[in-house]
This record gives sequence, C-alpha cells and structure tokens, in this order.
Amino acid sequence: MESIKKLLFLFLFLNLTIVYGQSSTELELGENFVPIGGNSWEYPQANYRKSILKTGKIENWKSPEQSIKTFMRFGKTGNLNVAVHVIAANEGGKFTFTLAGKSVNVVVDANQKGKINISNFSIPDTGYYAIEIKANTIQALYPTIDGYIISGDASDGKMNYVKNNDDNFFYWGRRGPSTHMGYQQPTDKKIEYYYNEVTVPKGSDIEGSYFMSNGFNVGYFGMQVNSSTERRILFSVWSPFTTDNPKEIPDDHKIILKTKGETVHTGEFGNEGSGGQSFLKFNWVAGNTYKFLLRGRPIGNNYTAYTAWFYAPEIGKWQIIAEFHRPQTDQYLTGFHSFLENFNPDQGIYERQVQFANQWVADNQGNWYECTQGRFTVDNTGKKGYRMDYSGGVNEKGFYLKNFGFFKEYVPAGSKFIRKANGIKPKINFKSLPQK
Repeated sequence: MESIKKLLFLFLFLNLTIVYGQSSTELELGENFVPIGGNSWEYPQANYRKSILKTGKIENWKSPEQSIKTFMRFGKTGNLNVAVHVIAANEGGKFTFTLAGKSVNVVVDANQKGKINISNFSIPDTGYYAIEIKANTIQALYPTIDGYIISGDASDGKMNYVKNNDDNFFYWGRRGPSTHMGYQQPTDKKIEYYYNEVTVPKGSDIEGSYFMSNGFNVGYFGMQVNSSTERRILFSVWSPFTTDNPKEIPDDHKIILKTKGETVHTGEFGNEGSGGQSFLKFNWVAGNTYKFLLRGRPIGNNYTAYTAWFYAPEIGKWQIIAEFHRPQTDQYLTGFHSFLENFNPDQGIYERQVQFANQWVADNQGNWYECTQGRFTVDNTGKKGYRMDYSGGVNEKGFYLKNFGFFKEYVPAGSKFIRKANGIKPKINFKSLPQK
C-alpha cells in the first residue's frame, strides 16, 4: 500500500511540475504552462529576433519600443486567468499586458520572481489570440520571462501551442506547419512525366518560403524565396542511402549529375536526407504563373533518370534545370504532390498561400491524364497540434495551400478534394525539350 502511495505521489509531482532549462514551474490542477520559445514574436519587426532566445526565454530585453506577443489557439470560449512566470526580475518595471482587447498594467518589483498574476480575461471566440507584453518604463534590463501560466474555462478545451522550450521545439514551432497536396495518378500506367502550374499570390512571396510544385517519391522540384534579393528554382533528388551527411554516402549510392542548364548551380545537400541538388537563380514574380515539368524513367543497370524543366512566361520557353541519375532504382514516377513550407524560423509569423492548377501526368507512351483529385496533409508540427494555422483545398483556380500567420480556421489533415477538370492538355513536344 505504501509503495502505491509513493507511485501516486510521484505521478502527481511529474504531472504538476514542468521543467524548462534552469527553471521549474509548479502548476496547480487546471493550470497550463505556455512557454515563450516557439510561441512568441517581437514587434514591430516580427521577423527580427533579439530578445527571444533559443533557451526559450525573453532575455536581454532592453527597449521599451518593442513588445512581445505570445500566440496560442483556443478551442473553447470563456474565462481565462493569466499569470506571467518571471525567472529573474532584474530591475523590474511597469508593464502592460494585452489579451483579447483588454489591457492590464502590472508592476514587477526588482526582487520579484516566480508566478505573478496579471488578470482575468474573456475569450469570446475560438481561434488564435496573443498575449502581448509592453514596457511602460525605461530600464537597463527588463525581467527574464520563460512563459505564462493560464487557467479557466477557456483553457479547459483543446488548446494549441508549442509545448516545450528546447531547441527542437523552438525551431519547428517558429517555422510553422508545412502543408501538402497529393495528387491521384493512374496506378495501372507507367507514368513518365509530371506537369503542374504554380502561382504565388502577391504578398505571399515571403522570405523563407518554398513553393514546391512537382514532388515525387525520391525528390522535389519548385521555387523558393531565399533572401530579399535572391529567388531560386530548386530541384533535388535523394540518395537511396539514408543519412543526413552527404559525405557518408558510398560511391555506388551517390546521385550522379548527367547534365544541367548553363547557369544552374549543382552540388549535394544534407540535413533532411542527402542527395543531389540543383538550383537556378531566377527572380520569379508573385502573380505570374510558372510551369514545371518532371521526367522519371528507368535507364538500365538499376538506375533511374530524373530530369526537370522550368517554363517562365518572362522568357517564353522551357529551360532545363538538371538531370540526375539515381542508383539502386528502377521505376517510373510515383507520389505526385506539392507542398508549401517555411524554412526560416524567423519568418513563420507571416501568412502565405500558393495556387496549383492544371495537374497532368503522361505515361511512357506519351498519353496524358488529368489529375483532378487531391488529398491534403500536414507535417508533425501540425499533426501534434503545436501549430494549427494551416489550410488547403480547392477553389475556382484549382488546388491551393495556405499556412502560417496564426489565422483562425484550419482544414483537417486527410481531407480530400476534387477540382473541376478543364481538359487542357499541356502543349509540349518532348523531343524538342532542351537537354543542356
């Protein structure tokens, strides 16, 4: 009996105490801890991070001109009690906390730390809200804060936020959820070509975005915003050898570059699997529609060749990006899909959308088949509910994906959609496509 009591005590202790770095926050029943790390953003420049450290704390905060917003999604309306957890008060100060249209002034003394109550707030609707903190006094160094403690009716329902402050959660939580649209293709044909058309709406071409058009089971092909001055058309093929370090790939498993466009850069990539990578620096324009064509076919000796072409209306002709030969592979194309991701963790605050239209595949006999059915999925950041600002579906233009920005509505993963068939086959002479 005594051992059961000890186990029960240990269970309650572990479930009421959450450890983040050097601090521990003892929670009462009904309380939730919302960490700063992957949930918070600095304003007025939301893509500028100085005070929100990878340790998951607000630290070295020195400017009263900035405020910090911490986002969370509520699945239930009602009353919400909010307290801030201070690790080190430093010089303290006077602060304004704002949530759901209500602002409260709070004084933090120089020797004060731990749980500091803010106020009760009313959450009138489901969806995302942000707790904003702003300093009202000029101090040499403001308090170090690692999160908020919340309780009440609104927190009893399903809530969504990044649960932990470690590096992994910090990175993926701030990147935000990636979304995918998988296209149904004929299963009884040897599919040799994938065709897709991509339009990024004006204002959605945010730095860190990858609008991936022609994904397949061993690679991807699409366009990126790499910086304020550089954009790329990117084509990559994974090696059959599983590693995040391309230097570990044996020679008989390495991706072989067969040919590339004149101004295309090529090399290896790692960290998300490894393989061959190519990219064309091209300043594509938001609002314009670009065409992507991918070819995949067996070439003997257990090798498959993958070739990518890109069509920009500004140029008016197809350009080859590259052709890679993949060893240990003997197959035609499978797994036709698109995705939208943000690869810059300081840009996950900005909403993006992308339109994919007129998907077709062609078999090894040159017969075209229109792809009108799509299935929407999300990555682990979305699956686990850390971020719920994702959507996708179909509209009058075709399939679309929408991510980031902490918008209210989301589309359940696994949802299926059908776009209207248009019967407009791609007008492509395969024999006239450039080979270098």
